[in-house]
Amino acid sequence: MQLDIRLPMGLLFALEGLIILLYGLTHSNPTLYAKSDYININLWWGLVITVFGLFLLLMAWNKMRYEKMK
Repeated sequence: MQLDIRLPMGLLFALEGLIILLYGLTHSNPTLYAKSDYININLWWGLVITVFGLFLLLMAWNKMRYEKMK
């Protein structure tokens, strides 16, 4: 069995994405996002990074499940 890098990377991305997502949800000061045309960049990028991390975790989980069936 080889080391699957998707598991630790998925955990890292999911955790970091959740931190950024929560920051975007709790700090919705309009003047903070004035330079970005009032788009809450932390909220959207936190969501993207979290989804990517969950995708990596899903791929690692599927691989572990497939290897147990062999």
